[in-house]
Amino acid sequence: MGIRNNAASVGKVCLLVILLLVGLTVLGCANIRNAPVGGSGGTITDGTLFLCPALKQAGGFGCAVPSTEGKLVAVNISEGSSLWEVPLEASRPAGGGFGCAPAVTPVAIYGNPAVAGDLVYVGGYNGKIYAINSSSEALRWVYPREGSLESIVGGVVTALGKVYFGCSDGKVYALNAATGDPEWGSPFQTGDKIWSTPAIDGDTLYIGSFDKKLYALDAAEGEKKWEFEAGGAIVSTPVVNNNTVYIGSFDRHLYAINTISGTQVWQFPDDEDTEDKPESWFWVKPVIGNNTVYAPCLDGKVYILNAETGEEVVDAIDLGSPICSSPVLVNSLLIIASEEGKIYAIDTGNNQIKPLADVEEAIYAPLCASDGVVYIYSEEQNLHALNAGSGARLWSLTIK
Repeated sequence: MGIRNNAASVGKVCLLVILLLVGLTVLGCANIRNAPVGGSGGTITDGTLFLCPALKQAGGFGCAVPSTEGKLVAVNISEGSSLWEVPLEASRPAGGGFGCAPAVTPVAIYGNPAVAGDLVYVGGYNGKIYAINSSSEALRWVYPREGSLESIVGGVVTALGKVYFGCSDGKVYALNAATGDPEWGSPFQTGDKIWSTPAIDGDTLYIGSFDKKLYALDAAEGEKKWEFEAGGAIVSTPVVNNNTVYIGSFDRHLYAINTISGTQVWQFPDDEDTEDKPESWFWVKPVIGNNTVYAPCLDGKVYILNAETGEEVVDAIDLGSPICSSPVLVNSLLIIASEEGKIYAIDTGNNQIKPLADVEEAIYAPLCASDGVVYIYSEEQNLHALNAGSGARLWSLTIK
């Protein structure tokens, strides 16, 4: 199936983006059909997978209210069983009408949790960062202590004893990982909102912004080292490899940038190649394997490029459905999911693709893997564990 036959599916992805841009809308009796629902991918540490499930909504007679609360869930991956779940802070707005009581607003989480030591960190669309103890299940700290920031869409990362994240207020923040206290003199200000999850390499933080720029910051002090301007907004997570940072953009290009100078190494496609230009955005982060860049796109194709030159190694592989979920490398296999729920494995040795499984559920959350098993969280709130080599389903767990 070609990408031109997937207009409805691409439109659904674009609608999700619009809903994120619009944010929470409250009309009369807590009508929040357009409220963010979240749903993160998983992060695995020591046999435990942490994720934040999507919110479900229910209601009638013009009222739509969340039927689940925002929470962090821990799963035992060897057994496929839930270990614990911790609800995240919720608020109850004043007002309401037409016989409807004010609704509790749960916390939607889009970015993957981050783990350092015994603490798990998540960033909420409500503008707060939470640090939760994975042993006691207790909240260690929350930032800010009072009030909230603007919405946090991307994930958080931990390094150098700090927690880093970007915010829709256009700022990059660094907090003390143990206490949640701000570490930099002031947050770093970009020119527009940030949805990108940062990447840390050595002492440098890389993050993209809607102002079309990729920033390289000193991770210790928050000072700018350089900036690179693309032709469109940047929301995907940067990938750093061999002194090069790779990033996709809403201008339908993929860029390779030198990490020292901030100068462009190459862009795909180049300015002269307009015939084979991708037909949609690079939304998810690329993956590097075997000196090759694998760049999934919302046009349903995986672009396979030489990491040093940006030239196509083979023709793009068309999955026939948008790719909204970040793939994962398992040994020599790139495991990738299409929006419609089909799972594929691309052999990075010869770039041959084979169908692996079909969960028959929409997939938006990033994939994660451990010890030859790939974990997929679907829109239907099911977590599936698949053997990355054979595609055999080891277990499935519903997480609501």
